[in-house]
Amino acid sequence: MPTSPDLSLLIEPIRQGNESAFRQLYEATKSRVFNTALSYVRTREDAEEITQDVFVEVFRAIEAFKGDANITTWLYRITVNKSLDFLKQKKRQKRFAFFTSLFDHSTGEVLHHPTDFIHPGVALENQENAAMLFKAIDKLPDKQKTAYILTRIEALSNTEAASVMVVSVGAVESLLQRATENLKKQLAGFYKTLQKP
Repeated sequence: MPTSPDLSLLIEPIRQGNESAFRQLYEATKSRVFNTALSYVRTREDAEEITQDVFVEVFRAIEAFKGDANITTWLYRITVNKSLDFLKQKKRQKRFAFFTSLFDHSTGEVLHHPTDFIHPGVALENQENAAMLFKAIDKLPDKQKTAYILTRIEALSNTEAASVMVVSVGAVESLLQRATENLKKQLAGFYKTLQKP
């Protein structure tokens, strides 16, 4: 999220219930919140739901915001937490629900995959590769996934990502290294296929 000195000036008015200030914060940051959520959930509807949840949480928790972190860092932190919670909830629902129509009875293979995955930060000609990459990112452990999304997709520095994740810069570097190794393993077959004449 672009850091703007104006955003911090909105905190006090929002605390006092100023709707115009809250709308300004929303307009200035909603696309980054949405894109970050989309990197986790990969469907526009889910990302929109998370974005809404994030700003409800911001409005509700603004009193607790101490200003010890940058407002955009705080927003990223809420977005990451909401996205991970959303994924956990979805996994639980999938575990307990039995959708026979989604599976091939003979092989057990999933018949329906999310289609038309479009990430606003990815050029159109790279969307297919991006869909493969995001599918691989899905399989990473939460902390590796978050470190990778924040630094490689949202283009935060390692220091900024460390602040969002409340870990050391060294921990972010270590998570990134492990994430990259895991992604290379997962995508090795895909890239070999691409290289065939």
